[in-house]
Amino acid sequence: MSADLPPSDNAAVTVSVVVPVRNEAENVAPLVAEIIGALDGRWPYEIIYVNDGSTDATGERLFELARSHPQLRQLRHATPFGQSAAVRSGVRAARGAIVATLDGDGQNNPVFLPELIAAIENGGDRVGLAAGQRVGRKDTGFKRWQSRTANAVRKAILHDGTRDTGCGLKAFRREVFLAMPYFDGLHRFLPALVRREGFEIAYVDVIDRPRHSGVSNYGFFDRLWIGIMDLAGVWWLIRRKKPTSVAVEVQ
Repeated sequence: MSADLPPSDNAAVTVSVVVPVRNEAENVAPLVAEIIGALDGRWPYEIIYVNDGSTDATGERLFELARSHPQLRQLRHATPFGQSAAVRSGVRAARGAIVATLDGDGQNNPVFLPELIAAIENGGDRVGLAAGQRVGRKDTGFKRWQSRTANAVRKAILHDGTRDTGCGLKAFRREVFLAMPYFDGLHRFLPALVRREGFEIAYVDVIDRPRHSGVSNYGFFDRLWIGIMDLAGVWWLIRRKKPTSVAVEVQ
């Protein structure tokens, strides 16, 4: 079976929640409980934690939680590959046609997941991505400045119409994500790449909050020069996009 195909027993799962995580042992249990509280009774769902080479007790905590929460799955990278790779691993393993993502540090509140998922369902074939837009940021002043600068540069070059691409709260159709070209840093440019595929974006304001515990392992444009290189690559991809050919079978 291809790695890009979900397992065959996916009929009961509508939504897959993917959480990339590295060294977040203290944040796992409270966030899992919040995700369950937000989605129980709304959709048949699964929670996929992608353990990106954690060296603390994150894996053990997830293993124990999965024993009492059958909807919880853990994927593990033997060594850290980064947030984009972790998200992609989770999406490839997802059983749901709709995938929602959020960061594993607790700053993204799962209470907003239903609105994001509903935006995809209600958008039909027209909407490819529902993107959370943070208000009331709880990061340090330097990190807010860093994010504002990166967002301003990105918008000026890509014209993606998005105020905030760094928020981990997103929802999209699995097939749309897997159709996009993959590169390290993909998660930072989803709005531009989804528009490149011909889809619209739905926006949902979400309220940011402090992380539960620990320090940040993933960040938005933490290395500005790497971000600029990624930005140039996405600009090139958009310019090189050609209309998708449609083949009609001749009878």
